[in-house]
Amino acid sequence: MSVNIVIDTLGGDNGAPAAVKGAVNGLQQNKDVKLILTGRKKELDQLLSEYTYDKDRLEVIDCAEEITCHDAPVEAIKTKKDSSLVVGLNLVKEGKADAFISAGSSGAVLAGGSLIIGRAKGVKRTPLAPLLPTTEGMKLLIDCGANVDAKPEVLVQFAKMGSIYMQNVMGIKKPRVAIVNIGTEEEKGNALVKETFPLLKACKSINFVGSIESREIPFGKADVILTEAFVGNVVLKLYEGLSKMILKEIKKAMMSTVKSKIGALMIKKSLKKTLSNFNASNKGGAPLLGLKHGLLVKVHGNSKDEEFSSAVLQCKNFVNTNVSGKIIEGLAEEGTVTE
Repeated sequence: MSVNIVIDTLGGDNGAPAAVKGAVNGLQQNKDVKLILTGRKKELDQLLSEYTYDKDRLEVIDCAEEITCHDAPVEAIKTKKDSSLVVGLNLVKEGKADAFISAGSSGAVLAGGSLIIGRAKGVKRTPLAPLLPTTEGMKLLIDCGANVDAKPEVLVQFAKMGSIYMQNVMGIKKPRVAIVNIGTEEEKGNALVKETFPLLKACKSINFVGSIESREIPFGKADVILTEAFVGNVVLKLYEGLSKMILKEIKKAMMSTVKSKIGALMIKKSLKKTLSNFNASNKGGAPLLGLKHGLLVKVHGNSKDEEFSSAVLQCKNFVNTNVSGKIIEGLAEEGTVTE
């Protein structure tokens, strides 16, 4: 089964070169994928001329407009009809593509997902759900940036979506769901956590294990890390910044003396293997769950080619396992989705 994926080549910090290189690599690594690049055709054709690839599986669509981080998201989606983002999302809406990848403005990507593709029937909000590296493998953070004022019933639905995702994508039979809190005691937390906790506890379709403190997240104490988007985004950004800082300090320490340099050479292979387990760039981006159809994946604004090629594989696996359909089916079976 061939999977058709659109890549928005505009909007990311590293521009079209990173998107194109990632697209070509993704095409070469996945023989059952077809790609559509939206952006400035002249620039894309020039960049593509530097690579060897199957031209029958890659199409370029010229777009005259670009949505930037300085644009008001909703207004830009409504007015910039010929932007690379809007054109790509419409291809998914019309069934001409199965998935869409963008490193562009988060606000515009989220607004476009809701306004153009739309939420599935009964889905209250569409959360962004990235995978986080931990000592126990990759775990799901939901929500990380789409809904900063979520209500308790919305978080319960996120917990159900996250559980279905981890069951089907990561193969975890009974994923542990935990809500981010300032302590593990049930009576702790802000008003939202206190109101949501008993609802999660009473939900029989999820494996709720209680609260999780942020310091426990890197140790994989839960498979689905549940929170509203403000806290989720703080967790994600701190995770990324702390990881870069630690790696920088390790490298500096290893290069500080002759002895440390010799030691670094001795452990280089083992260290590289260990650190690769915590490399989130080869896992793709954050999917926007709960859409009416298709898949939208938001990769980091500073994504390089590796993130784009990983997102291609992520989209292929997501579509082939019909995760979106299973989420909607799962919610409907529980009576969550109503007319």
